[in-house]
Formats: sequence, C-alpha cells, structure tokens
Amino acid sequence: MVKSGGVSRKIGFAFLILLIVLFSVFPFIQALSTSLKYQWDWGNPSLIPTQINLEAYKELLNIGQEEKSVPESVKNLLDESDLTKAQRDEILAKYKETGDVFPFLKYFRNSLALSTTGALLSVVLAIMGAYSFSRLRYRGRGLIQRGVLFVYMIGGILLLIPLYRIAVAMGLLATPVGTFLALLIIYLVQTLPVSLYLLGNFFRSIPYSIEEAALIDGLARHKIIWRIVIPLSWSAIVTVFIYAFMIAWNEYLFASVFLKSYDQLYTLPMGLRALFYSKNAIWDRIMAGSMLTATPVIILFMAIQKNLTGGLSEGGVKG
Repeated sequence: MVKSGGVSRKIGFAFLILLIVLFSVFPFIQALSTSLKYQWDWGNPSLIPTQINLEAYKELLNIGQEEKSVPESVKNLLDESDLTKAQRDEILAKYKETGDVFPFLKYFRNSLALSTTGALLSVVLAIMGAYSFSRLRYRGRGLIQRGVLFVYMIGGILLLIPLYRIAVAMGLLATPVGTFLALLIIYLVQTLPVSLYLLGNFFRSIPYSIEEAALIDGLARHKIIWRIVIPLSWSAIVTVFIYAFMIAWNEYLFASVFLKSYDQLYTLPMGLRALFYSKNAIWDRIMAGSMLTATPVIILFMAIQKNLTGGLSEGGVKG
C-alpha cells in the first residue's frame, strides 16, 4: 500500500507502474503492428501501419485462399458456362493449395485439444488431492505433500530424457494416440504440484463447520466436495485451470521431442518454429501467427477474470 506523502512520491509511483505496463505490453504492440504492415512498410518506425494488411491473417486462417489460387480466366469461364455444381467443384479442386500454406488451424486444434484436456485433468486431480491434503488425516500425508512439491523443484530439462525413455519403453510413442497420452501425463506432472498447493491452501480457508454440518446431515464426502467445496472455491479452481492451460498451450520443449515423428500432431509453438524455417517465413505471417497464438489465452483470461477475484464472500457461515 502506498503511504500518503508528497505529491512527488505519488507521481514517481504512478510513473513506475506505467513504465512496467509499457515494458510488458510493448512486445505485443510491436508484433501486432508488424503483422498488419505490408512488406514495403516494415521500415516504418511508427507502430501505426501506413496501410492495414490482413493478408497474413487470411492466409493463416485459410480465408479466401482457394479463390485466390484460381486464375481469373478460369473464374470467368465458370461464371459464364452452364456447369453443374459438382463439375464446378471438380474444376476448383485442381487449384486448391496442397500444403504450401501454413496449416495454422490444424496446429490450433491440436494445441486446444491437448491444453484443454490436460487442464481439465489437472483440475480434477488437484481438487481430489488438495481436499485430501487439507481435510483428511492418514499416514504418510506429509511425506506425499513434500514429495509432490519436490517434483516441481526439478527443472523440465532434467526430466526430459528419463520421461522420454519411459515413454519409449512403454510403447507410447509408437502411435499418435500414445504420444498424445504421454504429453498429457507430462503436463500433469508439470502442473499438479502448483495446482495442489494452490487449491490446498484455499480449501483450508473454508470454514470446516460448513462441512461438519453437512456430515451431520448425512452428506457423503464426494457430495460435500461437489456441492460445497467446489462452489466456494470456484475462483481458485478457475485460476488453476488457467495456469494449467497456459503451461500446456505455451510448452515447446517436451512437444518438440515427443512429437517430432508426428507432424500431424504439431502444437502451435512447434508450428510457429516450422513456419519460421519454411518458405512462408515472412515477418507479417510470423507475427500474425504469434498474435493468433496468444489470442485464446487473452480471451480466456478476460472472459473469466471476474472469477479470479472471488472468494468466500458468497458462501460463508451465517451468523
């Protein structure tokens, strides 16, 4: 909290906050500006493009690319002739792109499926584990808690080779489904320690008298979790989901090793790297791909940010 003092102190504090915000936001503004500029405008130091260019976004999202590749003479012929729809489609199919365009949507679907599934599994397991740590008493509980946090202290690069060898020995990397499952397990290993820690501390802040009253009324443990603990902890659960989703969405190290044999399973970070080294590696496409990659996380955060500031204000013990 800023203590009431001189005007200069308040101005200095406001300037410091503004400087930090600008330092954090400027890379995104620069990337957005470059993605909207034509190639002849890249030398323009201004962040405002001379002319808005949406071609990079259209290409990555595959908007209007089929029509773009059809020669004008063929378009005129199709408009003037009395061909059936099937015949028109057959002619247009010859001019469709065959893989030269960056398959952004495919990589987007892969990342979305992997990140959403991993985040949901992390949340479900974290709810059960955190409730066990915060409410139940059993032998070895403290050892398990410390062991979970110990795993989080080990860097991912140290776990890469052992986890890869385990996945190979189990035969998971022999199929695309097994590789997908192996990455899910790895993302759980990465996110569960923090998820358990966050939810465990939040569950301890819930008055136990609420659960005692439910137990006296004959409510089972699993129903207490579903009807009482989860509604009161919704803000913390949303926070854990966002955390797990972002870890999986932005992860590159493990994906680059485990998915190297399955380009159809590439995630967006790997896709952006492939774009950088491809013949489509033009700065407006790279920056557009980066902005589209960051968009889902931004939208997710903005859509549910009101849940992040919640607490127990709507569910306490009535006096």
